[in-house]
Amino acid sequence: MYRIKLDKEGNVANEFIDTRFSVLDERFSRVDGDFTIERIHSGARKSEGPAYFAAGRYLVWSDIPNDRLLRWDETTGAVGVLRQPSGYANGNTIDRQGRLITCEQGNRRVTRTEHDGTVSVLADRWQGKRLNSPNDVVVRADGSIWFTDPSYGITTDYEGNAAEGEIDGCHVYRIDPDGGVHLVADDFSRPNGLAFSLDEQRLYVVDTRQEPSHIRVFDVTDTGDLKGGEIFAECDFGRFDGMRLDSAGRVWAAAWDGLHCFDPDGTLIGKLLLPESASNLTFGGAKRNHLFIAAGTSIYTLRVTFNGARYPE
Repeated sequence: MYRIKLDKEGNVANEFIDTRFSVLDERFSRVDGDFTIERIHSGARKSEGPAYFAAGRYLVWSDIPNDRLLRWDETTGAVGVLRQPSGYANGNTIDRQGRLITCEQGNRRVTRTEHDGTVSVLADRWQGKRLNSPNDVVVRADGSIWFTDPSYGITTDYEGNAAEGEIDGCHVYRIDPDGGVHLVADDFSRPNGLAFSLDEQRLYVVDTRQEPSHIRVFDVTDTGDLKGGEIFAECDFGRFDGMRLDSAGRVWAAAWDGLHCFDPDGTLIGKLLLPESASNLTFGGAKRNHLFIAAGTSIYTLRVTFNGARYPE
């Protein structure tokens, strides 16, 4: 059921859609939240990469084919364009200094938006060769930045710029604080979403194009390399995309029917079902219990009874 919120002029503002958490394991029975999910924006061609800025109380996300970054103001509900063109931005995150880190598929680079609005290039090459099209990104407490580099942004002109790849394969990389770019995993088909465990000693990485689409988990060594890479979970509906962890260490992965929630042992314990295919998510709000989801053409949000992960400083 849909409930429509009207603005002062009687025009449609936000939509409230009945939603539910699907409990698949008793461990998920303690997960709950609003009975309705609110659609705070629609009309994008493909929403991706939500990132919440607590200091300014706003959300930034990508509308990839429209080549723009959008911004939602929590205090007013207004949505505007943060940057266009955006280099066909995809995944976004925030570093420990409160700066926006963006994967620009079209420009084939990872960038940082400084506090004054200027854009710094963090990585666009590995061993002298241009990256494919950086997709998603996370930041570790030691200042290193980790990103995936599939080829979606160079395959066609729809969400990037069609081009020949210069690197053999689609890999996972680490950018060190000194600017060095290092390949850390080279046995993926299409690496996509990624997230650290609560103690940052493990890294979860989605491989979207494997059959079935799955999440792998690696141990992070003292030297910043990866070992292991066992399959953590497989997708039972479509394909995985982005993911985040909550404060209990549960892994929330975007999929075609909504969000899939996995216990730290890899068991699928529940889902949040959505009206559009989910691409990514993040936690926001003063208590990190405001869930924001990029799905299809829209951004959805609801208040929940759990909190997003708090990582080491």
